[in-house]
Amino acid sequence: MNIFQVVKRPVVTEKSFALASKGQYTFEVAEVANKEDVAKAVELLYKGTKVAKVAITRLPGKRVFWRTRGRRPIEGKRSGLKKALVSLSEGKIEAFEKK
Repeated sequence: MNIFQVVKRPVVTEKSFALASKGQYTFEVAEVANKEDVAKAVELLYKGTKVAKVAITRLPGKRVFWRTRGRRPIEGKRSGLKKALVSLSEGKIEAFEKK
């Protein structure tokens, strides 16, 4: 896997901004990425950063129901995602800084 395909996007929520003040940043990552891939990708994408620790979690997709004209609802499933919580020992990422 290409190192630039590992990190999909930063997760921008209130909780992630609160963690950014402590030096921890949250990213959505590829399903096949491991901790080493995420650490290398973050250090390459954001120059001047040094990754200390990476924690990865998987979030399952939710079941959803749609109502149609008939009596039975149609059942579906949203896709899940994989998130990585990256702790930095030095440097910071400007995407999470409050303006």
